[in-house]
Amino acid sequence: MRDNLNGIEVFVAVVEAGSFAQAAIKLQITRSAVGKSIARLEHRLKILLFHRTTRCQSLTDEGTLFHEHCMRALEEIRTGEAQLESGKRQVNGRLRVSMPVLFGHLYVAPIMIELAERHPGLTLEMSFNDRMVDLVEEGFDLVIRNGSLPDSSDLVARRLGEHRMVFCASPAYLHRCGEPKTIEDLKRHDAVAYMRFGRVLNWQVRVEGQVQEIKPKARLLMDDLRAVADAAIANFGVAWLPCWLARDHLLRAELKEVFADHSSVAFPINALWPHTPHLLLKTRVAVDALLAKLPARMAVLKALQV
Repeated sequence: MRDNLNGIEVFVAVVEAGSFAQAAIKLQITRSAVGKSIARLEHRLKILLFHRTTRCQSLTDEGTLFHEHCMRALEEIRTGEAQLESGKRQVNGRLRVSMPVLFGHLYVAPIMIELAERHPGLTLEMSFNDRMVDLVEEGFDLVIRNGSLPDSSDLVARRLGEHRMVFCASPAYLHRCGEPKTIEDLKRHDAVAYMRFGRVLNWQVRVEGQVQEIKPKARLLMDDLRAVADAAIANFGVAWLPCWLARDHLLRAELKEVFADHSSVAFPINALWPHTPHLLLKTRVAVDALLAKLPARMAVLKALQV
């Protein structure tokens, strides 16, 4: 295929230059190379493209028809190249982004919508899903993930920040059952547990630099974090929630942070995209927007750390 395209380039150069010799000068190759390229092209097409004399070359009828098609094809190629070059400077096209359901609704989607408002040529497709999507197989340009990442040479990851986890319960529940002061106290308290893919997530506590896992004594088990928070507010027990979800409930005194003397476990927030030599502008501006705005939007107030 590459030889075929090279043959077309030489053919067009000969037509524009008017002779094999002038085409050779333009292409910076020998006259013999020009002649051989045209001969190979004629052999492949099984037609004669030029009438050859000792003084000049002129197109045959078939050569004239083929030249017209070549010029249209080259114009399409130039148009495509121009559009691609324009795409490097202007944000346009479809951007497919996958994000966790609740975190995406609260923090990622508003930033993406602002991005779409600034760039009218951008078509934004957002998918809300808590499962681990396959970027390449499912055709996503960008994925936002919370938590640890699997090793993959096919993906590029950019850290957007991290979120702290907090233990909290309603003031009424704590008044009735008391506040846990030790890990053993925490184990004895009623819990509202979060389930993911049918498995209850253990709580994690950092003690003297080491992370210890606790299996919550769950009265309620739910696979939706907002429902977990609502149940904790309704006095069903202690919940282990990400700070970005607990913050407003803590500010309104619907929940109170407990076990705050122990260091909090934090999980990274990352943007991932398929590895490519040249990152598309639409993906780059989306990552830049998240880097610029996400940390400030989900910052936890120091006043909450009581």
